[in-house]
Amino acid sequence: MTEFLGLAFSPLGAVGTLSLLFAFAFTLYALCSGVLAGLRGDSRLEQSARLALWGNFLFMTLAMGTLEYAILHDDFSVRYVAQHSMTVSPTWVKVVTLWAALEGSILLWAWMLSLYAFIVSLTARRDVLRPWVMAVMSVSVLFFVGLNLTVASPFTPVVDVPVQGQGPNPLLQNHWMMAVHPVLMYLGFVGLSVPFAYAVAALLTGRLGESWLVQTRRWTMVAWAFLSAAIAAGGWWSYEILGWGGYWAWDPVENASFVPWLLATAFIHSVQIQERRRMLKGWNIYLIVFAYAATVLGTFLTRSGVVESVHAFSNGPIGALFLGFFALLVSIGVGLATWRLPATRDPHSLDSPVSREGAVLGGNVLFVVFAALVVLATLFPIFLEVARGYRTVVGPSFYNQFAAPLGLLILLLMGVGPALPWRRLNGSLWQSLRFPLLAAVVGAALALLLGVRNLGLALTVGLCLYNLASLGQLVWDSARARGGFAALPGLVREYPRRYGAYLAHLGIVFIALGIGFSSTYKAKEEVTLQLGRPQTVLGKQVTLTALNSEQRPERVSEIATVQVGTETLLPKLNTYVNMPQAVAMPAVKYHFMGDTYVTLLTAKRDQGWATVAVIQSPLVGWVWWGTAVLLLGTYLSLSAPVREIAPRIVPARAPREGVTA
Repeated sequence: MTEFLGLAFSPLGAVGTLSLLFAFAFTLYALCSGVLAGLRGDSRLEQSARLALWGNFLFMTLAMGTLEYAILHDDFSVRYVAQHSMTVSPTWVKVVTLWAALEGSILLWAWMLSLYAFIVSLTARRDVLRPWVMAVMSVSVLFFVGLNLTVASPFTPVVDVPVQGQGPNPLLQNHWMMAVHPVLMYLGFVGLSVPFAYAVAALLTGRLGESWLVQTRRWTMVAWAFLSAAIAAGGWWSYEILGWGGYWAWDPVENASFVPWLLATAFIHSVQIQERRRMLKGWNIYLIVFAYAATVLGTFLTRSGVVESVHAFSNGPIGALFLGFFALLVSIGVGLATWRLPATRDPHSLDSPVSREGAVLGGNVLFVVFAALVVLATLFPIFLEVARGYRTVVGPSFYNQFAAPLGLLILLLMGVGPALPWRRLNGSLWQSLRFPLLAAVVGAALALLLGVRNLGLALTVGLCLYNLASLGQLVWDSARARGGFAALPGLVREYPRRYGAYLAHLGIVFIALGIGFSSTYKAKEEVTLQLGRPQTVLGKQVTLTALNSEQRPERVSEIATVQVGTETLLPKLNTYVNMPQAVAMPAVKYHFMGDTYVTLLTAKRDQGWATVAVIQSPLVGWVWWGTAVLLLGTYLSLSAPVREIAPRIVPARAPREGVTA
């Protein structure tokens, strides 16, 4: 039944809308009771706020389940299902259709916020911060649930129910990574709401010591890990789907994920200084405020239509609401931090720039400058359009002008920090860094001797070997003090946070080498091949051996069988029933030193020819493998037990002591 009293009606749509209404009501109650509990110190109100968040999560889960059920059962009386799904789609495509468009993605975001709020209500320490944390989390949940109830409702009914449905964007059903990348991204974005809530709670209560850091360090690392995985997954999707053989183009929406990652990375490192030296209280609060606010700014860019991107959803009134929410978050965070400025002044100052905290602080500055430049470059075309009436394009070359030198400086400081003691260096800097610096010189020289003619890449190789030597020296010194490498497993178990950091830094080294070589030596050549007639392309013999067609209910695929050297690849052109334009599906053979990559551009089976693009990118796989190592290191660091921060001030220590986070 699709009409009731002359109005469009959908039973599942009604269930979903009612679920959202109940979720909104429970969240509003959680906000009010959390604030009152914080003001009065009333444990009963605090408990009712917790129960309200549980109720919110229950009804948000019901709303999510209702929309997914409607999609899987082709209930086209729900407009979202009619516009973004179709009966012939495979099951996995129908599952990911839940977040394939604006309204569903907002629902997923709201559900994840509810999930995080639910977990916080279960796990948060019973102290003066908890009711305020739940209240602040409720503000974010209210905003997103409110969007789903108004301008972004996924449960709007339709009268003229279609038979087939329009189906999702072909790019979203062309690769299984779309089942992974958005979920990881939202887990990272939403995860930063927890440390933001703790920071605001600490500002509201005046409890600006280290207690809120103890409770939020893990939350920040978890969110940062999800963001790292999401960025890598998005790059992999771009590499495997878009056919250009790259993984990062400084697209505005890519930048929207990179900025909060940079700020969260800065926070994870600078929190060590507050833990050990009681410094950077205010700095850390500002970092986490802007890290979470940056996720909302990124969502504004994705969903407002102000930028053009393959990742963007749509335009409409929702963009202005996100911009307003971003302004609200910044106003609350900055306003409270300014109000509490006297309480956030550090009792201790930097003893010497040549110290662990000096290196970490230097890295923090670089991360923040990097994030600010990315934001300015991303928004510049918008500002120009508002001021002058026309829009320019800020291309990758502009970003690379500042990204390359900043990246090299970050690599330099990444190897310096762990080798230096806290407070000040008791000895010569050369004594602490001579082995890594010699490794850097040897690495850069070898790169030049072996044919590397790009100075930036040669410096990257040198700095990566410099970091490897620094990490190796730290591990060797620790193991030697315990009797040799046989003691290393015991050291890892005893200091998982420290060795997890080593492993994460090792992952960054692999990623840097992958980015450096794949971006510098990427080669591409387009060629038209006749069946059975080999040609030499990029130094390899390439032969088109077959042209075939494959038909499925949702698409028709033109498949070329291409022999590249001794390898056989099957690139495709997919034409979906809901979109006449063909979408390329490149074929990739992964290798440790570089991939074989072929994209089918045009195919004429009746004439026996096809045009393909052959791409070579050395070490590109190191980006994905390096990310895996980084995530493994993060997991190891998170396995460390939670400990209270010691109240003492850390004295100067011997050089080369290991990092602790």
